[in-house]
Amino acid sequence: MTGQIDAGHGEVARPGDPPGPEPLLELVGARAAYGPIEVLHGVDLKVGAGSVLALLGPNGGGKSTTMKVCAGLLPLTGGELRLAGRTVNGLSAQDVARLGVCSVPEGRGIFANLSVRENLWVGTGTGARLADMEEAAYTRFPILGKRRNQLAGSMSGGEQQMLALSRALGTDPVILLLDELSMGLAPMIVTQMYETVAQLVAEGLSILVAEQFARAVLPIADTAALMLHGRVVSVGRPDEIEEQLSSSYLGG
Repeated sequence: MTGQIDAGHGEVARPGDPPGPEPLLELVGARAAYGPIEVLHGVDLKVGAGSVLALLGPNGGGKSTTMKVCAGLLPLTGGELRLAGRTVNGLSAQDVARLGVCSVPEGRGIFANLSVRENLWVGTGTGARLADMEEAAYTRFPILGKRRNQLAGSMSGGEQQMLALSRALGTDPVILLLDELSMGLAPMIVTQMYETVAQLVAEGLSILVAEQFARAVLPIADTAALMLHGRVVSVGRPDEIEEQLSSSYLGG
C-alpha cells in the first residue's frame, strides 16, 4: 500500500489492554447531526493497522452516519476525527481520500449508466492510472474484465459490489470504509466478498466495516463494536460481542 497515512501504527485497542501505538483512524467523543437533530452522541472508535473493526447494530443505530464522518462526508459537531494521530476535523471528503481513506458507501455508489471501465476511470480523480486500476480490478475479479464495456447498471448486485470495491481499491487506500457490504447480495456472494476483504487485510489494509448482519463479518473481524441509538455501547473481541447480540441484531 502506498497511501498517505503511515501504516506502521498499532492494533485496535481492547478492554484491559495496556496503552499501545496510536491507531490509524480514531473517533474521540464524536458528535454529528442532521440539522438540529443530533445522531451521534460521543462515539469513540479505534482502527489499527492491518485489522478489521466490525461496527454492528440495527438500522438507525448510527453506523452509516459514523462512516460518513470517517469519510469526511459529514462534519463533526463535537469531538475529533484523527488519522494516524493527527486531528483532521473539517477536511473535505476529497482531502480525506488523499490521506488514504476510501469508502464504499451503502448501496454501492456505482454509476449505473456508465460502463465498468468508465466507472473505474471515475476513480482516477485521486491520481491513480486507469491502466493500473483496470489491471488490479480484472485480476482480483476476472468477471469484471469480461464486463468491461457493459453498463454497470445491467450487472448483478454482486458484480456491482465487486466494481465498487475495485474502484475504491484503485486509489490505493490505507484504510477502507465498507458500509453494509452484504446489502442485497446472495449469501454465497456475501461469503465471497468477505473472503476478499480478509485477503485485503492480509495484504496490509485496515478496514472499518459497518454491517447489520453480524454473522457475515464476525469471522474475519479482529474487534467488534456494538452501536445503538448513536452510541457505541460495547467494544471487544468478536466472540465477546456476539454473546451480547440478540437475534434481531445478528440478522438472518
